[in-house]
Formats: sequence, structure tokens, C-alpha cells
Amino acid sequence: MQIVERVLAGEINESIAARIEEFGGRAMPLNFHGDTNNNVLFGERLTLAGDDGQPIDLGHVGRVTRVDRDTIENLCYAGQVPVIPSMCESETGERLNVNADTAATAVAQALGAEKLVFLSDVNGVRRDKNDANSLIHSLDAAEARRLIAERAIEAGMIPKVEACLETLQKGVRKIHIIDGRIRHSLMLEIYTNEGIGTEIVAG
Repeated sequence: MQIVERVLAGEINESIAARIEEFGGRAMPLNFHGDTNNNVLFGERLTLAGDDGQPIDLGHVGRVTRVDRDTIENLCYAGQVPVIPSMCESETGERLNVNADTAATAVAQALGAEKLVFLSDVNGVRRDKNDANSLIHSLDAAEARRLIAERAIEAGMIPKVEACLETLQKGVRKIHIIDGRIRHSLMLEIYTNEGIGTEIVAG
């Protein structure tokens, strides 16, 4: 966990903030790295049910139960980009690794965000996981559940889509999954009619 914390909450988190600053933006790394603890994600250890019905402790893996919304919103009002690592802190001060997709959905839900965008290494949800041209540009919740049930969505994409569906139920209006490796992918998705990824809406 010391290595995870140093890399996720330290090196990567602060390098992203530094790059935003290099490009003329203003950014604030929110973490518990170093002497200053300005972490905004709080949670608890994640357990899974074993074959015998008893909970299995996954170790230093957690889920977010509370987001410090005020700190994030104050930074946004001040024109700063909050940069949040996928780690949380328990009530006892334990540092836990959190799935980055579920951390992002927790923040979006807490803020009542209108949009949530996932930058991935695939171009979105596909009808055929091996065919990039089978991209589904727009998807509603019912169709997404059907594709999951039919196993049309690849295994690695299922948790992301399920997190999207849960987030839609919590009030976020629209979610996008796009290929973050494409230059200007965010603008191409948001500001063009067809977009370049998958847009998921409630209905």
C-alpha cells in the first residue's frame, strides 16, 4: 500500500495537476501524500461473499461511502481543476485502493453532475468486442442491461457499464465512454453531432 499510495496519490496525481498547469490551467491535487492531507474520498474496506456465505476480506481495497463535496465545489468555483486519486481513507485513517471507475461515479453522484465522461483505452461499447467499427454511439439503460445479459458486452466493460447504470439512477443525466488516446477526444465527443464514443442515457 505504501507503493500504491506513493504512485497513485503522489506521483501520478501530482503529475496530472502539474500538466494541467503547464497547459495554462489551474489545478489542485487532492490527496493525502506528503505533509498536507486534503483527501476528499472517504470509505470502508470492500468485502465479497465467499462460497460459504462468509465475507472475504480483499485486503487494502475499499469503496467510497462519502465525498467531501464542499472542497471540490469550492475549487471549481475558484476556477481550479480538482485532481482526485482513486484512493480513499477510512474512519480509522486507513488508506484503501479504490476502483477508479467507481471512485469517479461516487464523485459524479455526490456533485449531482450533469455529465460523467470516462476516458478509456477503447472507443466505447461495441456490439462485437473485437470490431471497433461495431461501436454503439447511443445506448439507453434498458438496452445496456440487455447487452450485458446476452454477454454482448465484453467482460472488462461490464463493471464500467454497470457503474454507469447505477450513476444514472442517482441523477447524473448522461454518461460517455470514449477513447482517451485520440487527440481532442473529449471535444469531439461533446461538441459534434455523432461523437466518437458511446453515450449512455437513462431512457
